[in-house]
Parts: sequence; structure tokens; C-alpha cells
Amino acid sequence: MKFDANSLPNDPEQLKSMLLELQYVVQKQNKELAQQKSLYQELLDAYNAKIAKEYGKKSEKMPGAGEVFNEVEARLDDIETLSDTEKALLIANDEPHTEKAKPKRTPLPEALPRKEVVVDLHDDAKVCSHCQSALHKMGEAESETLEFVPAHIKVIKTVRPKYACRACEKEGIQSDIQIAPMPSTPIPKSIATPSLLSQIITCKYQFGLPLYRQETWFGDIGITINRKTMSSWMVRCSELLEPLYDTLKIQLLQQPAIHADETPLKVIKANKATSYMWLYCCGDDKPEGKTNIVLFDYHNSRAGQCAIDFLDDYSGYMHVDGYKGYEKTSATLVACLAHIRRKFIEAKGNNKTTGKADVALNFIGKLYGIEQSIKEMKDDEKYKARQQQAKPIVEEFYHWLVEHKDKLSPQRPLSKAITYALNQYEKFKRYLDDGKLSIDNNRAERAIKPFVIGRKAWLFSHTPRGAKASAILYSLVETAKANGLVVHDYISHCLEQIAENPDALESLMPWNFK
Repeated sequence: MKFDANSLPNDPEQLKSMLLELQYVVQKQNKELAQQKSLYQELLDAYNAKIAKEYGKKSEKMPGAGEVFNEVEARLDDIETLSDTEKALLIANDEPHTEKAKPKRTPLPEALPRKEVVVDLHDDAKVCSHCQSALHKMGEAESETLEFVPAHIKVIKTVRPKYACRACEKEGIQSDIQIAPMPSTPIPKSIATPSLLSQIITCKYQFGLPLYRQETWFGDIGITINRKTMSSWMVRCSELLEPLYDTLKIQLLQQPAIHADETPLKVIKANKATSYMWLYCCGDDKPEGKTNIVLFDYHNSRAGQCAIDFLDDYSGYMHVDGYKGYEKTSATLVACLAHIRRKFIEAKGNNKTTGKADVALNFIGKLYGIEQSIKEMKDDEKYKARQQQAKPIVEEFYHWLVEHKDKLSPQRPLSKAITYALNQYEKFKRYLDDGKLSIDNNRAERAIKPFVIGRKAWLFSHTPRGAKASAILYSLVETAKANGLVVHDYISHCLEQIAENPDALESLMPWNFK
């Protein structure tokens, strides 16, 4: 809008009206410009987040974790006044420089059988090159290599003699034929032994080898076992092992604190396009006399009712992520700091300069540093240490979140991270109330990872019955791993013992297995 000074009216009221109209236009344009700037920033943040997700480092570990953190909030104002060159130098100087450790070969286990091969000089070479005198043996140089022997497969031929009464035969009396009963097997009238079934289970559920690949492997050694037969065996094994699964579930729901997570699963003949494998676990990754249980539970739904049905009025603590479906359960929920941290890492993106996201990550890093320093303590000692060291930081972090909540556009990634953290705060701070609780839900994240990796190989389940079988078999495999057992030996032993005595389940608990 242009004005010619000569064309302006002399009437003050008209001038005021024109001035107000001009002021309204300027305000409208400024508002539109601010919206465009906000939209541009949102798109830029989304682009940077996408680039960071595709090409950036995937690790969430922060430099100096477990050590004394730099006070980012104290340095923030000073850093923001530096030039780009000075910032780059500061960042480079903050990066730790560590010398690369020299690789050291791990000795081969003493328990392995050994075959000694002597590589000696020829008799003609056992003379001195100077005086031609005979050489004497002064010592030996030893080295060890590892040889792989392919799987040893054999056929077990079971012979059961039949007996009849010859005296009755002479008298013309038909006598009863006596024969020993057939030994119990996991799948009656099948060629599969507990060892063979355990091998197939281990290959698929521990090492992610789909049945069609195992079919090819068996074919290479001259044995025809098609995938349909193996699939049927897996279902039959899961039904045989289900009482053991149920016993482990009873033990799990008696624990004061558990962890939970869920992940999608494709089931071809299910009602809904996407099913879910739910996970519940307790203990930790170190089998040191603790109750370590990992259980999977299949459902063609992600509704909170699935967790309610599994937990059966469980009222202990349960570590979870931010999914609202868990709020319908009767458990006392404990939020995960790792998920809160992940939001701020995503908000930070590829920006290496220090900013508000770094301040939040600094608070989180201090809390993890405290956990690192007290991880060997007993539960009551952890509680006291958290009250003295972690609680003030948690409260300071909360006040920082509240202070910055309304200072950013709601659509900015950092604003979303702050909102998420505030929404999870009440559940998160519960970890301070009991030394048995964890600061995050990484126990469940690690426990569900083998299933996620295996899913990339076999892609989907064909039927809900097969998905349920996978849940039971994955549960026993991961529970065995969590208790430091050789999975093949444990599964084979369970199949053999349950086939003989279905009621002897207590002796098959992983912590009772020898």
C-alpha cells in the first residue's frame, strides 16, 4: 500500500482510520510471516530428523556416560556467543581421544577335544648348517586352530522283542503276546527325537533360520523333511511345552517388578492385518541366582485388554514405554527414561552445537551416571543413593521442563520431547521409590530384540495357531538364554522329560536345570 503525501486527506479522523487500517494489514502480514517461518522450521526439523535416522549414528549412548558430565546449562550462554569456528574447535576439543586397544585372541576352551599334529623337520634337515653336527631338541612352538565337524546324525532303531507262552500253544490255548511298551516320545509315531526337535526349534527361534532353509539343509545331507512337517512338529512341541510356559507365567506374576513391551507381527490368516507379540519379563541379563523369565504372548490386537488378560490382576510394578494401553492394567506403571532420552536425541538431530536439547540430555546423563555407580549395590542401598543423589536432579529436570514448555512452538520436535517427558514424569519418578526398580525399560527392549531380528528372516506366521506356538517356543528359548543355559540341551531335556512325566514341571524350571 503506497501513499502520496499530496493525496493524503487533511481530516485527522480520516488519517486515523487509514493508520489503523495500515496497522491491521501489517499485523496480518507479520502473523502470516510468522506462520510461514514456523512451518519452514517444522519442515526443516522433520528433514533433519529423517536424515539423522537414515544416515546418522544409531547409538543413543552419550559421551561421558557414567562419568562427571559437563555443566551444559552453565556454558550455554557463553557458547552461543562464540563464532562458528570457535564452536567447531570447542566441540572437537570436547571429544575424547582414546587409543585403539590391541586385539587379543581369546584362548580356546580347555573342554574341547584336541588332536595333536606334530610338524617336524625331515631327518636330513636336523644338522647344523655351519659344522654339520646333529641338532638337539631345545623346545617346541605351539599353536591352536579350530576345526568344524559337521552335525552328526544317526538313526535310532528301537527293537522290542515279543514273547508268547509255548505251553499254552501246545495245549491249543491262545496266549497273550507280551511286548515292552514303546518308550515315551514327544510326538508319538513320529521319526523326530527330542534332540532333532530341539535342533529345529533352536535353529528357528534362537538363530532365525526359517523352516524352508532348514528343509534345504536337511536335503543337503540326504534327509527329506519338508517344511510342512516341521511346522506341524513345532505346533505339537508348543502344545507339549505349554504347561511349562504356564508354570513360568505363575512365577513371573509373583515378582514385585516386571517389564513389558510389544511389537507388530504379520499373521496371514488372522482377522486383522496386523497382530502383536507382547512381551513380559523379569530379572536382568546376568544369570546370577536371580529369577530370569522372558514370556511372549500373541494377540491379533494391540488393545489394552490383551495386557489385562495376561497380567490377571497383577498389582506390582511394571516398567513400560509411553503406550496408553498399559494404563488399563492394575499394575503400578514405571515409565522409561530411555524413551524420554530418545525424544530429545531426535529433537537434537544433526545439530552438534549446544542447545536446549543438550541441557535435557545432560540431566538424563547425570541420572544414568548415578545408576552406573550404584549398579552393584543392594536394593536398600540403591534406594538411599537415589534419594540423596538422583532425586534433586529429577526435580530440577522437572522444573526445567515446565519452564521451557511454553517457550517453543508446539509442533517443534523439542517441544514434543518436553511434552512427552512431562506426560511421563509422574510414572518415571517412581523408580526413586524402590531399589528393585530400574531407571528404564531396556530389559524388555533387549529381550524382544531377538524376536524382531528373527522376524526379518521368516517375515510372518501363517496362522494364529502357529503364532501362538512361536510365542511359547520363543519364551522358552529366551528364558533359557537369560539363565545362562545351552538352549539346545535345555529344550531337548524338557521335551524328553515332559513326554515321560508331564507333572514333573518344577524340576524343569531353568534355575533348577543342571
